[in-house]
Amino acid sequence: MRVGILYSRVRAEEKLLFEAFTQRGAEFDLLDDRKLVFDISGGEGSGAAYDSYDVIVERCIHHGRALVSLRILNDRGIPTVNSAQVAEVCGDKLQTTSALTAAGIPSPRTMVAFTAESALEAIEALGYPVVMKPSIGSWGRLLSKINDREAAETVLEHKEVLGTYHHSIFYIQEYVEKPMRDIRAFVVGNETIGAIYRDSPHWITNTARGGQASVCPVSAELNDLCVRAAKAVGGGCVAIDVLEDPERGLLVNEVNYTMEFRNSVQPTGVDIPGNIADFCLRVGHDGWQAANE
Repeated sequence: MRVGILYSRVRAEEKLLFEAFTQRGAEFDLLDDRKLVFDISGGEGSGAAYDSYDVIVERCIHHGRALVSLRILNDRGIPTVNSAQVAEVCGDKLQTTSALTAAGIPSPRTMVAFTAESALEAIEALGYPVVMKPSIGSWGRLLSKINDREAAETVLEHKEVLGTYHHSIFYIQEYVEKPMRDIRAFVVGNETIGAIYRDSPHWITNTARGGQASVCPVSAELNDLCVRAAKAVGGGCVAIDVLEDPERGLLVNEVNYTMEFRNSVQPTGVDIPGNIADFCLRVGHDGWQAANE
């Protein structure tokens, strides 16, 4: 089995994956996305540099590079983990929420608007406080909890002045009164292999922003919800962010397609990189569809 690992820089997660593939006797090459050149012209030998791989594992930090690379590889019949479809849906919160809603997955109420005026109407329809997020982004960056109309007008003005494409689409979510924590669950194929609570005195609970990880039991309810959410976005290896609403129960907030897990192996006691490596090898051997069944 020959594996390609597409990466931006070697972090703790990548080192753990290298070790997992080595333990399984899989030969792997490192593909630095800063040095990649794809010949997409369709000429003779245009895919020769990559078609020798049984599977390519995407570990890019840059969403755009990941999405383009996966699309090119999948279009040439090269299996990847995750697929271009999963990356496209999960890399955009708007698409994720739409896919979850279409699949009947409970999630926070969300509105999308295209002008500051209509966004303000949406905010006031939801009721304060609300959370405004960029549709594309990670690590809890550029999130705004908006508590009143003055704050809403200020944030909307800032986004209009920033002026980029992503700031011209207003993604607005109700604020869920969670118990000072959320849940991150790890789904590989058709199983929730483990989960953590992320506790924080701040309303943003990402471990990248100081949230503290502790083990969360994977109940039958949590497993069912997370597996269904993973299937809604296309399957594979994903991390599901779940909120605990005091009245409605578990709500799926986001789905992440290039999961970070270094802070979750110890509290869960789960060999997360080993599970990911096994899944990738199944994709390389049996194909994407079979590995997700």
